[in-house]
Amino acid sequence: MKTLKTEIIINADKQKVWNTLMNHETYPSWNPFIKKITGLTLEGDYLEVVMQFKGKKPITMNPKVLRNKQENEFRWKGKLFVEGLFDGEHYFILEDLGNNQTKFIHGEIFSGVLAGAMMKMIGTQTKKGFIAMNTALKNISELN
Repeated sequence: MKTLKTEIIINADKQKVWNTLMNHETYPSWNPFIKKITGLTLEGDYLEVVMQFKGKKPITMNPKVLRNKQENEFRWKGKLFVEGLFDGEHYFILEDLGNNQTKFIHGEIFSGVLAGAMMKMIGTQTKKGFIAMNTALKNISELN
């Protein structure tokens, strides 16, 4: 397994950050990495997620929602073609730091027979995408 993990401190309460994160309809207006999410977000549901690395064509995936814990965690798992080839468990975790601050943890756990090779190909770009999204979420959550 290979893991990518990023964190950012957002100067807004956890509820506001959560509401922004889960308002998928607004993603095209602020999110530079995940361009679109459609579908129900209940555990067991499937989403349509469109991600785009800077300067690259969009990638559409249909991951399964693994966890949706109100104001705490949202997690899904997607796969490349068939499970076990190259799978990604994408997660967002929010931690209340008090004083109107939230720690936003954004990461992915990659597994499957191609995980090592794929991480060499896309690991750096993926981490940059996470950081760009984190920064944009911080900026929009801190407005008003």
